[in-house]
Amino acid sequence: MEIGLDLGTSSVIGLLCEAGLPRAEARRPLTTASPTPYASEQHPEDWWQAARAVLAELVSGLPEGRRKAITSIGLSGQMHGAVLLDSAGAVLRPAMLWNDGRAHAECAVLRAALPGIGTLAGVPPLPGFTAPKLLWLSSHEPRTHARIAHILLPKDYLGFRLHGGLVTDPSDAAGTLWFDQAGRGWSGALCAASATDPAWLPTVQDGSAPAGRILPELADELGLSRKVQIITGGGDAATGAVAVGATEDGTGLISLGTSAQLLLAGTAYRPNPDAFVHAFAHTLPERWYQMAAMLNGARPLAWFAGIAGSEIGTLLREAAEVPETRVPLFLPYLTGERSPHGDPHIRGGFFGLEDSTTRAAMMRAVVEAVAFCFADAVESFGPAARGLAPLPALGGGAQSDLLLRAVADASGLTLFRPEGATSGPSLGAAKLAALAAGTLGRSDLARRPETCELFSPSPSTAMQERLGSWRALYRAVKPLVQPR
Repeated sequence: MEIGLDLGTSSVIGLLCEAGLPRAEARRPLTTASPTPYASEQHPEDWWQAARAVLAELVSGLPEGRRKAITSIGLSGQMHGAVLLDSAGAVLRPAMLWNDGRAHAECAVLRAALPGIGTLAGVPPLPGFTAPKLLWLSSHEPRTHARIAHILLPKDYLGFRLHGGLVTDPSDAAGTLWFDQAGRGWSGALCAASATDPAWLPTVQDGSAPAGRILPELADELGLSRKVQIITGGGDAATGAVAVGATEDGTGLISLGTSAQLLLAGTAYRPNPDAFVHAFAHTLPERWYQMAAMLNGARPLAWFAGIAGSEIGTLLREAAEVPETRVPLFLPYLTGERSPHGDPHIRGGFFGLEDSTTRAAMMRAVVEAVAFCFADAVESFGPAARGLAPLPALGGGAQSDLLLRAVADASGLTLFRPEGATSGPSLGAAKLAALAAGTLGRSDLARRPETCELFSPSPSTAMQERLGSWRALYRAVKPLVQPR
């Protein structure tokens, strides 16, 4: 047996599997702090305590023999976060997350220093990536910057607490803006431009490679064998791709977690920096992927549910009954946007509210806005995103029929909900662990999941007409937004 452990933004998820087949799941919630404008932070200790609780729950009901049969734990996690450690391995400050926008000015510095940075690093500088954060820290928190001895990505910090080593994989390294995507190694030029000592960075190895054995005291605490291997794993986009067989040319997925992605896998490095399409190394050797990454996936639904004081499911049921003619427009950019705008300053807002507008109509507008973001993603890919086979939809947002129908109608993509859609990255991490243990082969990772429900684009043009108005709203609002 193996465990997949995924460190998300809103929760830590653990999946107990046998040869890649799920047997049990456990979750613990996480909270995010925004102490200043543009800031988004979590404390790594909170991740670790949540991960320990998840692991304990997964194994608590197993008899001793079954616990001892667990051979490996694979890792997955939110990308781009900066976990800074001193020489003793202590965390120096809360981790700046993937949607932290404070380093927007530093992105301009990096573009000027390295004009070809988008082709080398797979995407132009954006403030959520790790390298601009280090440049920001060097000027805004110089005392902290001076104490850095090691930098880890979020899932690799969990790895550090599990096995004691400093290791990452190509897919997580890819999201730092320090990684030479074609050469699949750290770039001295990218490090030098971002006030980063390459000696701070972890060793890079394939996602299915063992990073180390579980620490003895943790194995004893959980009742596991001391021979359990901690498998390097991957960034959540890559492990989600592994979960649904998106590892070969022509395969892909959409993800609707806190953020959203349209991902297409392949066997070659294909940068497209002008459209802010991310071209990143996959967690598997000799594989890459292209990805449109939207900062606001299902998160705006949760945000509005909190504002409305209701449950997401209740609001979605209400929204499904609203006539399209009474739905306002909503810009979902609660934390700025990456693909296709590369705009950290834009923010969200409703337009077209009437005295008769209900919360159901507003929720319908939020759903449509998320769908319109996928239409933008398809346009940024160009021909590569047309004529695709049905794509699996992952993440919490994939539970909503209304949202998946809206995405299909707005984007022209045909989608399906696979079994276990909400646990994609943790399943992918477990499959990498099974690959390392020899219970799955490389060909097994290319197997596509069965289709549970299919969502095809509607022939109606109503969504396309509203998409044009929505895009015009962004263009109208953009000049009003000033950096803070």
